[in-house]
Amino acid sequence: MAVTPINAASATAPNWLKEAQESLVAAANPGGLLGTLQDSRGRVGTIKSFLRQSQNAAAGLALVSQGAANSVFEFTMKLASEAVNKRVTERLEANLAYNKKQTNYTPPQQLDRFIYFNDGGSVDTENNIWTKADGTQIDTLTGQKYIEPGTIMQLANGSYLDTKNNILTLADGTRIDTVTHLVITT
Repeated sequence: MAVTPINAASATAPNWLKEAQESLVAAANPGGLLGTLQDSRGRVGTIKSFLRQSQNAAAGLALVSQGAANSVFEFTMKLASEAVNKRVTERLEANLAYNKKQTNYTPPQQLDRFIYFNDGGSVDTENNIWTKADGTQIDTLTGQKYIEPGTIMQLANGSYLDTKNNILTLADGTRIDTVTHLVITT
């Protein structure tokens, strides 16, 4: 019977006696192909024993191969799961950063509804109408004289009548006072 040497690291372990006994048993009963060959040597002419040992060795190798395949599959699934979790976390953090409320935000101050001037004029900032001190109204967006839409009567030829001020404006731009029938020049 051959004695296998015990390595130095195992000899310092608290259960070194148990490890030494297991090592002696393993040396006396070798497994795998060497064990199969030694078993067939002891029995002359027994191929049956050799084939049984070969079949057991093949089953053992298949089990090891299956375990390795399972380990690779589990490792791959773990990496895929970690990658998906990382992407989900990154997207969640990006969405949270996008929707984060500003803490020191002061909204811009809006204009007053009306701005009054020293000469008596005013500006209506919601309707964009500048009213001069003499009552003339100007559209602040176009710079044209403002005429209240409810007081306008559109005529078929492009002319219109300002019923508030009694002024007829012809399609060519001529303005006529409807009370005096005089042409208004400015």
